[in-house]
Amino acid sequence: MKRPSYATDKVLKQFIKNALEEDIQDGDHSTLSTIPKDLQQSAKLLVKENCILAGVELAEIIFKTFDKNLVVENYIKDGEVAKAGDIAFIVTGSARSILSTERLVLNCMQRMSGIATLTHDWDSRLIGTKTKLLDTRKTTPNFRVCEKWAVAIGGGTNHRYGLYDMIMLKDNHIDYNGSITNAVKMAKDYVKKSKKKLKIEVETRNLEEVQEAINAKVDRIMLDNMDVATMKKAIKLIDGSCESEASGGITRDQLKDIATTGVTFISVGALTHSANNIDLSLKAIM
Repeated sequence: MKRPSYATDKVLKQFIKNALEEDIQDGDHSTLSTIPKDLQQSAKLLVKENCILAGVELAEIIFKTFDKNLVVENYIKDGEVAKAGDIAFIVTGSARSILSTERLVLNCMQRMSGIATLTHDWDSRLIGTKTKLLDTRKTTPNFRVCEKWAVAIGGGTNHRYGLYDMIMLKDNHIDYNGSITNAVKMAKDYVKKSKKKLKIEVETRNLEEVQEAINAKVDRIMLDNMDVATMKKAIKLIDGSCESEASGGITRDQLKDIATTGVTFISVGALTHSANNIDLSLKAIM
């Protein structure tokens, strides 16, 4: 799949630089002390449980960033089904380079594959509906680019990337400000004055707040922690005047019922904060 726009070369290079510095600092002494400098070897990425594989492209970028002479031969692409026993790729080159990048590659791919697998599973529940599955900002600090990329690989849709690319007025914004009406007016004035192209979303907790948000003419209304019956009433009130988003403690078993309300999006923090890592290993080929 095409790499998301936020996963730029600059962002990935900085992420990799920081991660390698955290791990290696003044040297991978286990490798430096035991592996000859000129030794050339190969290693295979072994899949040890069924999954939707993710992080293949990132793995190659990590290898090439550390050592441009490493060669990666891919057999399974990002987003493809991988089964236990499959070989995803083979990397060949400096044995030292392979060993020094092994853990970073595995940490990224295990986490990303877990998120992609969970996302694919949840998204499959929405097949046949028009509702899209969204992630959230409930991500690991400094690892967001990889986690949101994994959601996209798994078939989900990325919500705003951060605080800078959308205005989302949540309950605390509203409570601190005083009302949805006033907060939205101020947000619109801010957008106009700053000349930024930012959509405005408002979190609502009941039908009265939904109506207030409709009157304020926002781009999207979030229906927070509402039951399905209340959501149906809210969608009827909205009547296509703006996008809608169901959010708040949503489980996999609720997805189809929520989608029947006609809501535009369902956002789920669990995609990134509760996915289990997939068991992968990088094994030397002898």
